[in-house]
Amino acid sequence: MKDNYLDNSLNTTKKYWITPPELYKSLDDEFNFDFDPCPYPKNFDSLNMSWGGMNYVNPPFKKEDGGTMPFIHKAIAESKLGRSSFIVFNVRSGINQLLRAGGIPRPMGRIKWLECETKEPYPMPNESLGFFLKGITP
Repeated sequence: MKDNYLDNSLNTTKKYWITPPELYKSLDDEFNFDFDPCPYPKNFDSLNMSWGGMNYVNPPFKKEDGGTMPFIHKAIAESKLGRSSFIVFNVRSGINQLLRAGGIPRPMGRIKWLECETKEPYPMPNESLGFFLKGITP
């Protein structure tokens, strides 16, 4: 339970990474989890079953292991059925820095960034996120 895994690039053996118990406990104390759709070892297909009322979701880190997106989509679908989830996954450090500074996130969709000289749009844009960071009056 509360586990995930990640390949170590210096070692061909898969390594599994569990949520630190003190972190899980603090989150469980706040949210009172009743289901973990991504336990270790995983012996069921949680993407094709109903989840609990309050779920702790620590999805696979790597795309070849399933990745985060199927679990994010499933958590969204489950939320529409009245089930809640706390989802944890890796992000770029700037996102957390902006959130800690009071930045207000805004989903921007798939921006077709333009090449500077030709103005050709980037062929495969990723999802983008903008932040409004309000200036503080000195």
